[in-house]
Amino acid sequence: MTLLAPTLQAWFTDRMITERDSSPQTIAAYRDTFRLLLAFASERTGKQPCQLEIDDLDAELIGAFLNHLETDRGNGTTTRNARLAAIHSLYKYAALRHPEHLATIGRVMAIPFKRHQRPGLTYLNQDEIKALLAAPDTSTRLGRRDQAMLLLAVLTGVRVTELVTLTIEDVDLGSGAHIKIKGKGRKRRATTLTPETIAALREWLKERQGHPHDPLFPTRQGQPLTRWGVRHLLEKHTATATASCPSLKDKPVSPHTLRHTNAMLLRAGEIDIATIALWLGHESIKTTYIYQHTDPTLKQKAVDRIAPIGAKPGRYRPSDSLLAFLEGL
Repeated sequence: MTLLAPTLQAWFTDRMITERDSSPQTIAAYRDTFRLLLAFASERTGKQPCQLEIDDLDAELIGAFLNHLETDRGNGTTTRNARLAAIHSLYKYAALRHPEHLATIGRVMAIPFKRHQRPGLTYLNQDEIKALLAAPDTSTRLGRRDQAMLLLAVLTGVRVTELVTLTIEDVDLGSGAHIKIKGKGRKRRATTLTPETIAALREWLKERQGHPHDPLFPTRQGQPLTRWGVRHLLEKHTATATASCPSLKDKPVSPHTLRHTNAMLLRAGEIDIATIALWLGHESIKTTYIYQHTDPTLKQKAVDRIAPIGAKPGRYRPSDSLLAFLEGL
């Protein structure tokens, strides 16, 4: 076994799992990166993965691998950059333990992330929300489950991973009704429920039954829904809703669209950005500023405050002392 193999194993077991206590999702994503990379490197070098050296995975090979992801596998720039982030993390770990390979490691660390244009933020308006919530067939148990789940997603802004991991005991419908969310990076938060959501969840829980640790929104077999399952259900109900709301036809609707929708509802209610960041579980308020830029109401208010071109500069001053008094009231 070469030096690369024990270094990669130690990075996963000692650094990622033991020291950083990374989430299962992070471990799985990084695992898949190195499965693909080792298979690619093995094919290029003719060596078995366990025979590869650190110097075999040099900047030239890593660059070719990243191009392979985009051209042959059809991955987007975001996926390409995520794979590179995993590789950088391993090489940063290896640099402290194998300084004899610093030349190779340094050139790999110098490979930049690719810049890309971020897609526009998509969210639903009031008519589209109503059409989507009316789409599930509430004469069936699964339809009632889907309606409660979609309503909760729209009015709380939970991430899809947070949604599918909710259990019965995470719902508190007593005084100060809320749901307890296991958020990104193992951060926990409580999100307050609206009266409409409380009523829907109360009816669903009455029908759902089950034990405290059971999933809040189970499959037909009683297992937790997956992220892909939620996406499939959303696509199905969006297609149904399009019949009564044609504007949905050309709008890409994903679980994250419902999260954006919740944020825009909060902005429409003139909730400040800092509160929205806490509500959504954003680690940095900078992430939340996208909703500030997207809100057309704020832009219209700014336009309304702009003086007409050619207007005489300066503040308005009433010409009469009585009018000045009235203006000051």
